[in-house]
Amino acid sequence: MPYSADRPNILLIMTDQHSKHFLGCYGNDLVRTPNLDRLAAQGMRFTDAYCPSPLCVPSRMSFMTSQTPSQNEVWNNNHILHSGIPTWPTLLSIAGYETALLGRMHFCGPDQLHGFESRPVGEGGAGPVGMARKGGPMWTKFPSSTSGQCRECVEVAGRGQTHYQWSDEERTRVARQWLKEKAQSPGPRPFAAVLGYTLPHCPFVARRDLFDYYYERVDIPSVEEAQPETVRRFRDLRGILDPPLPAERIRVARAAYYGLCEHIDSLIGQVLDTLEETGLADNTIVIYTSDHGEMAGEHGCWWKSNYYEGSAGIPLLARWPGMISQGSVSDAVCNLMDIGPTFADLTDTRFPHPVAGRSLCRILADGHDDEWPNETTSELVDHRGGFLASRMVRSGPWKLWVYGDDAHLPPSLFNLENDPGELNDLGQDSDHEDTRHRLLTRLYQDWDPSEAAKKSQRYWTYFDVLRQWGQTVKPDSPYALVYPPPEYEDDVELL
Repeated sequence: MPYSADRPNILLIMTDQHSKHFLGCYGNDLVRTPNLDRLAAQGMRFTDAYCPSPLCVPSRMSFMTSQTPSQNEVWNNNHILHSGIPTWPTLLSIAGYETALLGRMHFCGPDQLHGFESRPVGEGGAGPVGMARKGGPMWTKFPSSTSGQCRECVEVAGRGQTHYQWSDEERTRVARQWLKEKAQSPGPRPFAAVLGYTLPHCPFVARRDLFDYYYERVDIPSVEEAQPETVRRFRDLRGILDPPLPAERIRVARAAYYGLCEHIDSLIGQVLDTLEETGLADNTIVIYTSDHGEMAGEHGCWWKSNYYEGSAGIPLLARWPGMISQGSVSDAVCNLMDIGPTFADLTDTRFPHPVAGRSLCRILADGHDDEWPNETTSELVDHRGGFLASRMVRSGPWKLWVYGDDAHLPPSLFNLENDPGELNDLGQDSDHEDTRHRLLTRLYQDWDPSEAAKKSQRYWTYFDVLRQWGQTVKPDSPYALVYPPPEYEDDVELL
């Protein structure tokens, strides 16, 4: 082993938009995820982990800083994290670790490292706002809207290879080579690396063999008639409320999503095999997670940006041979913001400022932590419908979410122990007034929805100006992935 047990290597694998409901180890009997299931069997699976925000950029920036989106002032994908905020890679570099970002992290703006020492492989558009993508076009057979949150994203789906798949295959190749080099020529420092993937993020286009396997097998989720007004608003703003999506379009998109989940599992399996083959596995902490989930038709919803379990809940698996019990399960309510303090604890360092996250080390080592508060939050400012701020608090079995101070959008309350499907909204039930009051007090304790909405709109305007600057000046970036020629997507078949 290159390093002693008290200085383990760290490899965190983060996908994009992977719902915990689409892994075998989380109870899905249809999806084939043998490699992630293997990771869970060899370590610990967290049943109640959440993202700091059900959207890419704010969730990832909070993962990096262990601060809430409100503390970072990053609430949506058009916000830029301040480069002066220390991140956990900053701390680990100071502690003597070699830190590297292998692939995606969705940084906005010119700072494409935020504490990482190196970035051997990047992502499309990794550079100043407005910078042109390199290489071939991003999409060739379908509109760019299919990677967003609109009705067309579900209606335009099918089978074939896309540039997203190519990007993740390239990241896998580079990551495996990077790990082999670390094993062959170990330096004086252990490494802490993040392997960032784009899959299973939409477009809902999956490799032909995978799509065909799932198409005849997927189910069509039923949609409850009575839904919280906030959920109906979510569906309406994205064009999937009235009329609802046809069953066939749901089947095609779900089959593709299943296929994308299996595809990313196979790539992760290659990386896990490389750790084994090189001997690095014995002294490397491996963590798997995603930046947020994907509703994939549950509750009539798609994508993310709401607080159902399929969107705000995330998979979280951790393996450390000899330190984490194999096949263990934790029901601790936790968050991506807890990963930074965990790494800091492992390396005997500390953030220089107050953070929202807490170290999971005791839970990982002992299976429980008597002092764990079993509470976390997630928040967002959605630009659709006028920059409305929203927030969720999960406390024990209870989950409550609120959309600003809009009296027309009352809070929603669910007891996940009694109602794991989140079908019975108790937000206006008089029998639960005390619970609702307690959770509302906690939710507003460090959150100002009006201020969040106001600043979010301001930063959105700034971003637009920066985009115009980038399109005018045409800056370059060494971290932008060069896309392959259009011929790569010749086999795409929309159904």
